[in-house]
Amino acid sequence: MIGIPKTGTLENGRISANVSSGYQFTTANGRPARLAIIDEQGNVVESGDVVAREAWNVCVAVIKNFKIGQGHIVVHSAPPGLSQTNPAQVVARKARG
Repeated sequence: MIGIPKTGTLENGRISANVSSGYQFTTANGRPARLAIIDEQGNVVESGDVVAREAWNVCVAVIKNFKIGQGHIVVHSAPPGLSQTNPAQVVARKARG
């Protein structure tokens, strides 16, 4: 997509961003809000400033990688398909180096 995408489409929440401070989240009436990762059953698996910072860092990494010609259009905060909480996968990953 070339150009600036449309924003302001959320009914009950607002998202803003600043290049020096990252994302800010509020309700439509201006109360503070938090970003969350919610699983398919509706459980909040992580929320708050750490999620907002991770989302910001992933977005920045995609832009920087693209601009320096690395061709990395997709950036993951962990290897795709790897559960950070599954000890067997973590041990296997460390064993492979």
